[in-house]
Amino acid sequence: QVQLMESGGGFVQAGGTLNLSCTASGSIFGIDVMAWFRQLPGEGRYLVATITPGGSTKYADSVKGRFTISRDSAGNTVFLQMNSLKPEDTAVYYCTAHLRDAAARWQDYWGQGTQVTVSS
Repeated sequence: QVQLMESGGGFVQAGGTLNLSCTASGSIFGIDVMAWFRQLPGEGRYLVATITPGGSTKYADSVKGRFTISRDSAGNTVFLQMNSLKPEDTAVYYCTAHLRDAAARWQDYWGQGTQVTVSS
């Protein structure tokens, strides 16, 4: 069984910093791309940032220059450093990993989500 566990959400004032982390655990036989998405109530999930096993990154235009995605050397933990936070960054943040599970299937797994609230 595969589990993605997120941590680090919370409440911060505009201009502040939060750091999110997400660790994949369980019967995993390879991890490809890891990513962070965010979702507002009643809306879909929007891509925030992605990172490949080699460390290549991509960002949504709205977070470029403020957010940094990274990954640990083992490749199963992804981080999101969020600087200069704005009220419009308020959302539930989800991590996801494209990985190979015990059934030898490559598929996407998701964390449970962590709330980020930025006050003005």
